[in-house]
Amino acid sequence: MASFRSDLTTRIYPEPDVAGVDHFDLLPDSLLLLVFNKIGDVKALGRCCVVSRRFHSLVPQVENVVVRVDCVISDDDSSSAAASSDKSRSPFSNLFRFVFGGIVKPLQALGQLLGPKRVATSSGPSSSSTSLAVGSEEDGEGDQGGVTHHSPTQVLKNFNEIRFLRIELPSGELGIEDGVLLKWRADFGSTLDNCVILGASSVVYPGPTKSLCLQEGVSDAGCGNNGGDDNGSIPDSFYTNGGLKLRVVWTISSLIAASARHYLLQPIISEHKTLDNLVLTDADGQGVLSMNRDQLEELRVKPLSASSASKRTLVPALNMRLWYAPHLELPDGVVLKGATLVAIRPSELSSTAKKEVSDVSWVSTAFGEPYGAAARMLVKRRTYCLEMNSF
Repeated sequence: MASFRSDLTTRIYPEPDVAGVDHFDLLPDSLLLLVFNKIGDVKALGRCCVVSRRFHSLVPQVENVVVRVDCVISDDDSSSAAASSDKSRSPFSNLFRFVFGGIVKPLQALGQLLGPKRVATSSGPSSSSTSLAVGSEEDGEGDQGGVTHHSPTQVLKNFNEIRFLRIELPSGELGIEDGVLLKWRADFGSTLDNCVILGASSVVYPGPTKSLCLQEGVSDAGCGNNGGDDNGSIPDSFYTNGGLKLRVVWTISSLIAASARHYLLQPIISEHKTLDNLVLTDADGQGVLSMNRDQLEELRVKPLSASSASKRTLVPALNMRLWYAPHLELPDGVVLKGATLVAIRPSELSSTAKKEVSDVSWVSTAFGEPYGAAARMLVKRRTYCLEMNSF
């Protein structure tokens, strides 16, 4: 028994000559890079950089990076102090207005990606510049509330091997009313390749209020499954009660938001030649801008055309296809009232692309569930075609 206990003691307490070995140092670089790629978040990776010299040399080789933008810094006279102190407030909520007369001015507020900018608790001189910012506390300044903000371009400048980049804004740009559904997804090269917009005047979730159905001229008789026997036709009330005008505003606002995002990505795309996929989305899930490797290369070779009115990419002349349902019940019981799907592509397409216009599979797969189901149901209804000039 004594010899058995002695053996246990030897196993629990290793010999002194191996006690100082750091087994973490024995892990290969490829395994550490796998872990760093799983982390993704640029702030967390920044903290990893200060752990050791080895980590500092490996982090720039990460291929999968996620940048979460903390705030939009604005130096307007009336909002400079509020924008820096209240990060819970939606910074994009007032950028776009659902009126045609004021649709240009908010675009100027998006600004461009600027250099590092210090935001203090006291208000400073006013200016009209605005920038997306990723914040970080500097050493020794945390107690004083000092925060240094950098643009995504600066945050990413030390990464050399990025292949998959995701940038997430703090909120969507379009300040829609409560209960209204509006989602969009756009693909860009040097200009807009395609865009899909899904909207609904209201969303009813399964429950006691599911029977509420009166909106936008939909009568009780039209509250049956998927609008009853309307055969996919748009009711006359849609044109007279402002329904069509609202959809036009949704479409224009979504396109402006997408083109403004695309404009902001120029410096990042030009600096990171290894990119295979870039996604610019928002925490609300309102809009997604996506670019694959071919589209990224197209932008590098063929510079974008900027709008003269604001800092955004010029939207080309467009062909649009619209589907509408006064009442659309999804498989999970959610009901979309005034459901609208708009598929958009440039008017000037190559011969190959024109043959693909009739294929709506790209429309059906634009959104995740349950909205993907809504898109698949809507494309089976009657199609309405529209055109829009470049703007």
